[in-house]
Amino acid sequence: MKIRKAKPKDFGAIFRLMNELARFEKLTPPDKKAKKRLREGAFGKDPLYKILVAEHKKEIIGYAFYFYTFSSFLAKKTLYLEDLFITEPKRRFGVGKLFFNELKKIAAKNKCGRMEWAVLEWNKSAINFYNKLNAMPLNNWVYYRLVF
Repeated sequence: MKIRKAKPKDFGAIFRLMNELARFEKLTPPDKKAKKRLREGAFGKDPLYKILVAEHKKEIIGYAFYFYTFSSFLAKKTLYLEDLFITEPKRRFGVGKLFFNELKKIAAKNKCGRMEWAVLEWNKSAINFYNKLNAMPLNNWVYYRLVF
């Protein structure tokens, strides 16, 4: 089992896992146009985000999408984890912990002051996992979204 940077050739497997995540979260998966934007956003001339993959016996079994934001009060970058997904049969084998260990190394290398992410309140297994990592929920913050 290893965590590594995604390569363009991995995108088909990543996209299949994204569809699995959409089913898990009861969401509509990205359409063909979104798929093209996702590929360009990660592997194009000016990447907007980065992808790590978990590989087991040459099979992509999970992914993590991340990018950087900036904390004005820390005056440092924040590593923002947009998505972390591991295919259901490969969960509970330490893959999530491997992802977080690699993300923490990346954040340290890039002089980030913190790492942040969001979790759906009904996803109790993810919340329990994050609690075991000693991550803290931001109880006083409410996330808002404008959709264009």
